[in-house]
Amino acid sequence: MTLGIFSIVTAEMLPVGLLGPMGSSFGLSAGRTGWLMTMPGLVAAVAAPVVTVVTARLDRRVMLCVLMALLAAADFLAAAATVYWLELVSRVLVGMVIGGFWSIGAGLAGRLVAERSAVRATAVIFSAVPLGSVLGVPAGTFLGELAGWRASFVVLGVLTLAVLGGLYAFVPRLPPLQVTRPAVLRDALRRRETALALVLTCLIVTAHFGTYTYITTFLREFMQPELISGLLLVYGVAGLVGNLVAGVTAGRHLRATFLTCAGLIAAATLLLPFVGRSTTGALLLLVVWGLGYGGVPVCSMSWFARAVPHAREAATVLFTSSFQATLSVGALLGGLVVDAWSVSVAMVCGGVCALLMAGVLLWSRAQHEPGT
Repeated sequence: MTLGIFSIVTAEMLPVGLLGPMGSSFGLSAGRTGWLMTMPGLVAAVAAPVVTVVTARLDRRVMLCVLMALLAAADFLAAAATVYWLELVSRVLVGMVIGGFWSIGAGLAGRLVAERSAVRATAVIFSAVPLGSVLGVPAGTFLGELAGWRASFVVLGVLTLAVLGGLYAFVPRLPPLQVTRPAVLRDALRRRETALALVLTCLIVTAHFGTYTYITTFLREFMQPELISGLLLVYGVAGLVGNLVAGVTAGRHLRATFLTCAGLIAAATLLLPFVGRSTTGALLLLVVWGLGYGGVPVCSMSWFARAVPHAREAATVLFTSSFQATLSVGALLGGLVVDAWSVSVAMVCGGVCALLMAGVLLWSRAQHEPGT
């Protein structure tokens, strides 16, 4: 399951490191090439409920294998595309896989391990998110520089096929226990706890992707380009540590863990325009940022799961849709702020958004919500 999420995260984020050569191949501006990043998130937000509901009565292992096969096809199509619209089609397929695989797979931890270990197993699955940043994207970028960007997608496609074989061989049959009908999703959305989970997730994801999307642009203003990849690697390692720590603490102290994540992200983004203009300052703040964001997916997914304990798959659908939609919107809003003012202003706005999320968490403490 972790390798599956790793393949998906790498496929989604790989164009970040290959945007320049991919745009040059198709003769496009950076802005138009950027659609390769926004398209999967938008599609995933819609695909999460649609794919899950349509396939509700199918064995979940079968669905995971089908989605991995679709991801491999998307990778190979991306490598072979000779025109831009075919490249966009491959990104649409990636978005469908993101929506389906995350919605079905992210909530399966409780069926694969004992219930007492479900939160830690969820953390292991979500460790693939920072691993994609630490290993997948840098490796794909390095390979793209050596052999061309198309080779990166070919190798990723081969890896995805290997994951498909692993899912089929090692994951047990998983017949649907709770059929996710539209009525189940509507019932989940009516819950006050779910509304709070949506608000918390949207605020913290907006704060992160409205700023982190443009972190390279910010760093290039003050330091040499060859230093930036090292700083981002440190950020990714810190994110992995944050993910593992949250996996241990979120089970018993979910609210406090989520609040800590928001505080760390707020501190990093608010201080970067003032302290992050030196290599040392940027390094320290990126470590803080990575530790904070590393725990966000675990906390968000755990909050949704506690909000809808009787329908775990419905909880993962809502988590995936809200996360992916806000990812795209957050990056868009951050870009509008960057174009209108500056990256520093976007950082401050993101920090304020993270503080707002922390405020909502503190306010909800007295409301007897999950995670107290």
